[in-house]
Amino acid sequence: MNELMEQIKKKDARAFTHGGKFHADDVFSAALLFYINPEITILRGNRVPDDFDGIVFDIGRGAYDHHQRDSRVRENGVPYAAFGLLWEAVGAEILGEELAEEFDEAFVQPLDHNDNTGEKNELANLIGNFNPTWDAQGGNDEAFFQAVSVAGMILENKFERYRGNERADRRVEEILEEHRQAVTSGKRDSEDAKILILPEFVPCQKRLSETEIAFVIFPSNRGGYCIQPQKKEYSMNYKCSFPAEWLGLENEELEDLIINKSGLWLDSGAIFGEDGKGYQRINIACPRKTLEQALNQLKSGIDSLK
Repeated sequence: MNELMEQIKKKDARAFTHGGKFHADDVFSAALLFYINPEITILRGNRVPDDFDGIVFDIGRGAYDHHQRDSRVRENGVPYAAFGLLWEAVGAEILGEELAEEFDEAFVQPLDHNDNTGEKNELANLIGNFNPTWDAQGGNDEAFFQAVSVAGMILENKFERYRGNERADRRVEEILEEHRQAVTSGKRDSEDAKILILPEFVPCQKRLSETEIAFVIFPSNRGGYCIQPQKKEYSMNYKCSFPAEWLGLENEELEDLIINKSGLWLDSGAIFGEDGKGYQRINIACPRKTLEQALNQLKSGIDSLK
């Protein structure tokens, strides 16, 4: 644990930032401190007290301020603001070094750039709108901490999303390896090598764009299965699109394809109401072999439309 993290986490930890109008920079800086230590006391004012013992950010021209002449700039040219300086010091202990760098580039740097240059940033504008109107009575500390609360929720969700994506990457690698072994050993037909069946939904499009996988099949949270084509790497185009003959089938035509041409019996989505029309529900409570046979029959039925 580094020195700043120890200082934030200690009992009776205190921090100080500027008063008056607030911006996304000082708001997210405060939210980050609260994320690490919900009990920290954050004070605001126009001048740092001479005897203040604590973390000072976005004021005072210290390590976590950026208003001095020699303020730091990243190698890519994006200047640091208070949020970026704090994140540089503690980010790796929250997300790990690699994810912390990704988070800095994707989330922190745009806010730092906005604070230093005034370049438009929608999130910064939303946070700025928490400032009281010009003719509001009283101070704005209450509004500041309301904004900090919202920023805190955003940070928590962002952090969990980054961790979740990391877990997904590991899970996708496991599934891909199982798929490769199944194809190599002959347990899966080589013709199906480009079709990946997921036992559960896992975010995988970015990783699969780097592979030969063209289609992914996974359980839908609405019941049944979803089939999703995969895009080419660094492209918006699919590796293999669904046949044009699939488009436009509904009601009786769709029933004819499923029952007569594919030899399957599925539940029409219409039984779930108006919004279900045009969909088919697949019951997957069956052995994998049975499901694969059904999907192959469906493929044959679709091929017959060509």
